[in-house]
Amino acid sequence: MPRPISASISLPSLKHNLAVVATQLNSFSQQDSRVAPHIWAVVKANAYGHGIHNAVRAFEQAQGLAMLDLDEAVKCREAGWSKPILMLEGFFEPADIAVFRDYSLWTTLHCQEQLDMLGAAQPGQPLHALVKLNTGMNRLGFSAQNYAAAYRQALEAQRRGVLGTVGKMTHFARSDDSVDVTQEQFLLFQEATRHLPGPVSLCNSAATLTPRYWMWPSPDTEQWVRPGICLYGSSPFPNQPAHDLGLRPAMTLRSQIIGVQEVAAGQGVGYGHAFIAPKPMRVGVVACGYADGYPRHAPNGTPVTVDGHATQLVGRVSMDMLIVDLTSVLQAGIGSPVVLWGHGGPSVDQVAHAAGTIGYELLCALAPRVPVSVTV
Repeated sequence: MPRPISASISLPSLKHNLAVVATQLNSFSQQDSRVAPHIWAVVKANAYGHGIHNAVRAFEQAQGLAMLDLDEAVKCREAGWSKPILMLEGFFEPADIAVFRDYSLWTTLHCQEQLDMLGAAQPGQPLHALVKLNTGMNRLGFSAQNYAAAYRQALEAQRRGVLGTVGKMTHFARSDDSVDVTQEQFLLFQEATRHLPGPVSLCNSAATLTPRYWMWPSPDTEQWVRPGICLYGSSPFPNQPAHDLGLRPAMTLRSQIIGVQEVAAGQGVGYGHAFIAPKPMRVGVVACGYADGYPRHAPNGTPVTVDGHATQLVGRVSMDMLIVDLTSVLQAGIGSPVVLWGHGGPSVDQVAHAAGTIGYELLCALAPRVPVSVTV
């Protein structure tokens, strides 16, 4: 039989999480007589490890998809996605413009070099574009001082027939943990884009789930939000579990116990004896390691579920195996089911928190050697 590790992707959970976002947007919009924002469902990095084709199927109710990789955008079109696709880093060289036109891709414009490429482009099938403002993230985007001039260049490209829709966007750096910083970014965006026409896109997952950030002062402004991690059942907030937000895990990583050891008090477990048994213990070896995408730096005490019972990791994660405490899981033995994260086990955020990282990294790191099934 094959090695007993697998991941499953739940399309119903992906659909549910999108519906949670849409319902919240609609609810708050109705309270203020606004049109609800459109949704760019972010599917970058192979849909956060869940598979581009799965995302296309699950997010059919979204108004658009957003990503970075051109090959993944092409896959979305080939899978039948006919609605807008936004490329979050835009194009990289003049030859890309023709490809963007062929596949009707929206582009982000974040630097003068991109505007120069558009300036040299011949009119053709117009590209839709969002001009990005750097409001404090200090990654991509024009400075507030240069933004109006950049936007005028984009509007000139629109006049020439190179661009179609031209809109405005930014990215919040701390919408998950700082209202004050996010409010500063929001106010800077308002000031720098005042009187500039076009739709607006501001919000990532955390901001999308925090209505104050997408409640644009003018109720008739067309808005697009960009939820990402929340669509996959992971919380964008460090202190608010996904379950409390109504989200469901879309990826479950499972394995089995493949070995059992009786460990005497004072004996070490695993490489480097990073765990020393404080008392006689029974431990189980799980067919999962860092070559499968499990975090090597996960420490003693990281949660795991064995045969439906919560227990914990002991010892250092190795390439192909990890070790769990079976002392209180008396019925467990070789072949017992293990949930590393997801449905029926700890959330990916709990595992990530124990390992000092975020759920995004774990979901994206699922290794190609792990067999993946899809639940529809």
